[in-house]
Amino acid sequence: MNKLLFNILKLMGWRIHEQQPDGVRKAIVCVAPHTSNWDFVIGKIAFGYYGIPTKFLIKKELFFFPLGILLRRLGGIPVDRKKKTNLTDQAVEYFSHYDDIFLVFTPEGTREYNPEWKKGFYHIAERAGVPIYLGFIDYKNKTGGFDGKFEPTGDVDGDILEIKRRLVKYSGRTLTNGIRPEEV
Repeated sequence: MNKLLFNILKLMGWRIHEQQPDGVRKAIVCVAPHTSNWDFVIGKIAFGYYGIPTKFLIKKELFFFPLGILLRRLGGIPVDRKKKTNLTDQAVEYFSHYDDIFLVFTPEGTREYNPEWKKGFYHIAERAGVPIYLGFIDYKNKTGGFDGKFEPTGDVDGDILEIKRRLVKYSGRTLTNGIRPEEV
């Protein structure tokens, strides 16, 4: 099935970068820009092409029948955003439950323009002791994939800015959203 979906993507003119995290079994993947629901479809096909088992956190309100069954099969983990539990603790715990897991985050937290990125992915990676890889979907050039590993320095705000600098070159489906050059 993954090969079929990948070939459909290829027929639509898309290319997936061959570079991927070799030998890595657990990681955080920070994907940007996130400007369309199509990002999910293209991203899942790309991760399937790489053979990488991905999970993603998504609001629990979307886990109604029958959509909930599909979301779980695709790697969705329901999150109660109104509950006062520590999401970082929950996410760190997932890494102890799986031998192979790439937990995918879109730090913009929305498909709209948002210069204030959520920082949970960063803290989860630190606490779980897993690497951060940068992912992208570039609609302008119809490419997607990994933009390498990111090495955190401990300066969260400075590191978020550096991640934006690395990913600003990629265009989201909605050009007015995503990372803007004046941010970096």
